[in-house]
Amino acid sequence: MTQLKLVGFSGSYGRPSKTSALVEYIADLACDRYNLTRSVFDLTDVGDTLGLAKSQNDLDADAAAVLKAVVESDLLVIGSPTYKGSYPGMFKHFIDLIDPEQLRGKPVLIAATGGGERHALMVEHQLRPLFGFFMAHTIPTAIYASNRDFSGHEIVSSALLERIGFAIDELAAFVSRKSGPIGD
Repeated sequence: MTQLKLVGFSGSYGRPSKTSALVEYIADLACDRYNLTRSVFDLTDVGDTLGLAKSQNDLDADAAAVLKAVVESDLLVIGSPTYKGSYPGMFKHFIDLIDPEQLRGKPVLIAATGGGERHALMVEHQLRPLFGFFMAHTIPTAIYASNRDFSGHEIVSSALLERIGFAIDELAAFVSRKSGPIGD
């Protein structure tokens, strides 16, 4: 049986970034738990052609490869930094290049980071509706992490780690649906 592919995508240009660290952590945990293959990207991987692209055909080879990995994945972990209560424009532009049918029915674990608790509902008011438009299946437990949940770029909050665990548990229904029975 072919291994399912999990792709993580961080809407951050920063390296290192808390958003990318969060996406990487979630992706690693899910892949270890469910024996998935893993790829993780960020906006830096997409590169400079993103800003000029009006369609998928306008992307250079590197950017097109990232977009292809996202749409051909079996499961997605999407993370975004929060700016003024929403996701950054270039992150949205990348998502805008995806045809809605390309994400139809795809399980998506949504996550976001922000400076404080003030932005915590961004996952519910921005990311969940965005992926709802694509008719993707957003996992019920969304992840939000603020600066206080990290030490540098390492997750240190036990509450955040517990919430990530709940979300990873919820992926089981999608993994077993796509690949048959799963082990412990």
